[in-house]
Amino acid sequence: MIRTRPKEQGDQAPPRTLTHRVLTARQTRLGLIMMLVMIVFALAGPFFAPHSPTAVLAKPYADPGDGLVLGADSLGRDILSRILSGGANLTWMAFAATFIGVTLGTTIGLVAAFKGGIVEALLMRLVDIMLTFPTIIMAILFISMVGPSRVILVVLVAIGLTPGMARVMRGAARPVMRREHVMWARTIGLSSRHILMREVLPSVTSPLMVEIGLRLMWSVVGLASLSFLGFGVQPPASDWGLMVSENKDGLAIQPLAVIIPAVCVALFTIGGNLFAEGAARVIGRTEGTRS
Repeated sequence: MIRTRPKEQGDQAPPRTLTHRVLTARQTRLGLIMMLVMIVFALAGPFFAPHSPTAVLAKPYADPGDGLVLGADSLGRDILSRILSGGANLTWMAFAATFIGVTLGTTIGLVAAFKGGIVEALLMRLVDIMLTFPTIIMAILFISMVGPSRVILVVLVAIGLTPGMARVMRGAARPVMRREHVMWARTIGLSSRHILMREVLPSVTSPLMVEIGLRLMWSVVGLASLSFLGFGVQPPASDWGLMVSENKDGLAIQPLAVIIPAVCVALFTIGGNLFAEGAARVIGRTEGTRS
C-alpha cells in the first residue's frame, strides 16, 4: 500500500511560484540588482585597480591628478585603487557570516518548535542569553583578547545573527507543527531530519527568504562598523569601513576618501533592505489571498 501525503487547503503556495513572484516584483528586483551590482563591483574591482592599494604615490590628501583619478588618502595612497579593492573582503565575509548565522538560527528554531517541552525551553533560554549581548560589543571584547582575524570576525557576526534568526524561525515553525501533513509524517514514524527538511522547512520559506536579506544587510553593516572602529580588517589592507575611519579627519580636505566608500556600504545595505522589504510584501499579499 502506497502512503500518500495528505493535502491541506491552507498549504503554502509552491516554493517555485512564490520565488517567482518575489523575484519579479519591482522592489525586490531593484534591491536584487543593487546587491548584484555591488557584489560584482566588490569582487571584480581588485582586478581593475590602477595601482597597488597599499602603495604611497602622492602627498596626503592630494587632489585628483597625476594619474590619481580621485586623489590620495591620508597616507598618499590612491583612493580609486583602495575603493576598487576594498569591497572583496567585506563581501565574502558578509555572505559567510550570513550563511552560518542563518543555518544555525534556522536549525535551532526548527528543532525547538519540533521537540517542544524542555528542549524548546532550554534552547530558547540560550537564545535569550545570547540576545543580551550586543553583537558589536561582544565582538570588540573578544577581538581585544585574541586579536583581529577575518575568520573570527565572520564567526562573531554569525553568532550575533543566530539568536534573532532562531526566534523568527521558531515562531514561523510552531503553527506548521500542527498541520496535518506534519502530524501524519510523525505518526508513520518518519525520521526527525526528514520531517524537518521535507515537511517543515518548505512551509517556512517565506520568512526564511525575508530573513536572509535582512541578515545579509546586518552582516555588511556590522563588519563595516567593526572596521570603522578599528576591530575589523586591519591596515594596510583596503576596506570600505576602514577607509572611512582612516580619512574622517580629512573630510573637509579630501571628502572623496570618505564619501565614496560610505556610499558603497550604503548601496549594499539599501539593496538588501529593498529586497527583504519587497519579499515581505509579496509574501504578505500571497498569504492574504490564500486566507
